Amino acid sequence: MEYAEDPEFCSMIDRLRDEIENDSGTVPAAFEQLTATTDPEELHHVLTAPGEPLWAREIAAYALGVTGDPRAFEALVLLLNHRDPERCVTAAHALTRLGDPRTARAAAALATNELRVAYALLPVRLLAALRAPESVPALITVLERRLPADDPHWRVGLACVEGLGTLGDPRARPALEAALPHPRLGAAAEASLGRLGTVHRRGTTH
Repeated sequence: MEYAEDPEFCSMIDRLRDEIENDSGTVPAAFEQLTATTDPEELHHVLTAPGEPLWAREIAAYALGVTGDPRAFEALVLLLNHRDPERCVTAAHALTRLGDPRTARAAAALATNELRVAYALLPVRLLAALRAPESVPALITVLERRLPADDPHWRVGLACVEGLGTLGDPRARPALEAALPHPRLGAAAEASLGRLGTVHRRGTTH
């Protein structure tokens, strides 16, 4: 099983085992059976059958995703926007490995949904990692919304600033310059602007 030694897979299994033990006190035999299966049809059945617990769907979606099975896509996108950040991390990893051409568009939709901004951190980071055509416009949009100094979701804005610096697209310059005065984003914006080729200093005008 090619993902069995994957550190992210092992971390997910340890986390889910702890969750199950905390909830019920015992880990069902089905858990161990599912973590050991290599049959994509069995995994897909778990992913789509009614009444399956969230832990089973997460394992199945991850296992299918990292082996390139596009049937995992919808489930992984749902997990990417989950309220539990650890599930988002796992989903982002699997989506990166899946390589589905729909991923960037879905991540952009999640990142720019202001009603779900509290869960936008991993979609933002995924967009930066994907380097897709959707990445820069979506990160600019999210960053511009995070510029008020009292915005509570400044960590999402910081991820946008860092991601735009990594992507190095000159279209990001106006948004990054607008972030320079921000008390939490300014230093990162200065660093990202430097990666675009021109160093700007906070509190100065060029």
